Amino acid sequence: MSNEQFNLPIHRKVLTILKEAILFVNENGGILDGNEAAFTLLKINDSHPLSIVDILDLNLLKDHNDTHFIMEQKNNHNKLIEVKSILIDGNVYCLIMSELSLQDRTDEVKKYINQLIHSSAEGVVMYDDEKIIDCDMTFANMFDYSQQEIKDITISQLIEDPNNSTVDKEIHQHPENSCQLVGRRKDGSKIFIEVMEHPSNNQGNIVQVALIRDVTERVENERRIEFMAYYDELTDLPNRNFFNKVLQEAIEEAKTSNEWLAVYFIDVDYFKEINDTLGYAFGDELLKACGERLKSFLQIDTFIARMSGDEFLILQRHTNDEDDAVNLAENLISEFEKPIKIDDYEVFTSISIGISIYPKNGGTPNDLIKHADSAMYVIKEKHRNNYNLFESSISENFKTMLTMERELRKALKEGQFEVHYQPQKSLHSKEIVGFEALLRWSHPVKGYIPPDDFIPLAEKTGLIIDIGDWVLKEACRQNKAWQDKGYQPIIVSVNLSAKQFHQKNLVEKVEQILESTGLEPCYLELEITESMAMTNEESILKTMNRLRKFGVLVSIDDFGTGYSSLKYLSIFPITKLKIDKMFMDENQKQNQAIVKSIIHMSHSLNMKVIAEGVETIEQLTFLENEKCDEMQGFYYSKPLPPEQLTELFQTV
Repeated sequence: MSNEQFNLPIHRKVLTILKEAILFVNENGGILDGNEAAFTLLKINDSHPLSIVDILDLNLLKDHNDTHFIMEQKNNHNKLIEVKSILIDGNVYCLIMSELSLQDRTDEVKKYINQLIHSSAEGVVMYDDEKIIDCDMTFANMFDYSQQEIKDITISQLIEDPNNSTVDKEIHQHPENSCQLVGRRKDGSKIFIEVMEHPSNNQGNIVQVALIRDVTERVENERRIEFMAYYDELTDLPNRNFFNKVLQEAIEEAKTSNEWLAVYFIDVDYFKEINDTLGYAFGDELLKACGERLKSFLQIDTFIARMSGDEFLILQRHTNDEDDAVNLAENLISEFEKPIKIDDYEVFTSISIGISIYPKNGGTPNDLIKHADSAMYVIKEKHRNNYNLFESSISENFKTMLTMERELRKALKEGQFEVHYQPQKSLHSKEIVGFEALLRWSHPVKGYIPPDDFIPLAEKTGLIIDIGDWVLKEACRQNKAWQDKGYQPIIVSVNLSAKQFHQKNLVEKVEQILESTGLEPCYLELEITESMAMTNEESILKTMNRLRKFGVLVSIDDFGTGYSSLKYLSIFPITKLKIDKMFMDENQKQNQAIVKSIIHMSHSLNMKVIAEGVETIEQLTFLENEKCDEMQGFYYSKPLPPEQLTELFQTV
């Protein structure tokens, strides 16, 4: 020991029995005192220089007082020492030491680091600069090496950063923070790792101990979430979110360069029919095939995305003029006229395209997409397999439609609808035998709105279900009210839309309405159009049979305008055919011939026949001569509100 006088801060007997290796040194490294555990650990004896400088990095310990360090012993490179330096005097340091073995201390190190990052650790590695000194089995397995193999390579060989700049900056300079890096396995494949050192300092001769955690699954999940946020999983095309982002950037660029952009809203024609016929799995394959076909149009100036369902979007930058925009649309339509082969099927489909142009048709992604959608909607309603450029009138029509839809909902809620009734008269007894219930909308500002103006919109929006339910219930309630007043019981006929008739619970709904109003089923007649009856015949027949079994009458409206088969007329449980008013024009001889045929056919099938739209005495006389059963029309009475029908009842 040094000859320097030194007073121990603790009793020598206590120092001797302590298991920890304790050494006292001065600021120059001279060993002042210590216990046997310290001398044995550092292999200090009388022949050894009495200076700690030859054994440990004293400068590092002095510079970082009261800090734990893991150091390699200079006189024994295979030994690691954990040292804590405490300044106890102006120039005296107390070194508390212990030998560090990776195998013995792995759990302790992991526990310490886990307290910092609040998560489970996976592997530990010790290294000096680039050289790997030791590691545990978990770390070696993480990179698909054996423990022996991994000691023969450097840290930089395991990190996907040839300059190791990230390691130096993120790990060494900020040891309190975990750092995510890309690792490289033995076979060259990538692995995402999270690294944290304990302790860490790149000054002096210090050994780093790093905790390595495999976060590949987490990173891949994050990337998966990012993919789902910006891409469509089915077609691998960008989704609407990504399209909006790219379109916004393109708009900013076009604004600066004063250029045009074109946005195409594409809808696959007949997709619903194909999906319903061949199934959803087949429909998915068709959408994938459509996506691949659209990808063939990818150019440096085009961006393609899937909107939703069977709808796609295309952005074309640097559009010169409308002809340029139309040219791409025509090429797209031409490409989709070719059959698409899926499994053993050759599917022939087509597309409808709406086009909007920046800045002419809008200055935001939302406006351009909305207007392209509007243009597509118009062309799809009229001519499929075609394109349509957006015009301001389209927007106005849509605004009108949206306004009317909003007012329709309000009308239903506030009770603005009325039911008027048109009498149906027997041509044999001359008595009223029924009423047809007809919907009327009494708008508080606009007055009565013609049914042709709002019924089609109600059909498209699905409001016809709620409105139709109200009409059916009101007609049954009113008919029962007339009977309760003592008037002769008659039949009320109510028109059903296609959406209403195809409801799965239609029969149950009719039963519930009849029960709640108290009207007997035989006084209710439901009218469906000829075209409705001839589609999905099996389902229609099943519903008709259930209604007839319950006692409700069923008739065919607008007969003669469709393509009825005598076979179906013979098997459907129909009680009456209604001749469409278009055939009541006596100026056309062929119309009279058609009416004669319908009357005779109906009678041969034991069905009654009624003619609507009768407006003249000549029409009435013709029908009487041909033995038509019933009539309705302005010649006898227009549709009237309930209170104006009392007089007709009293004259019966």
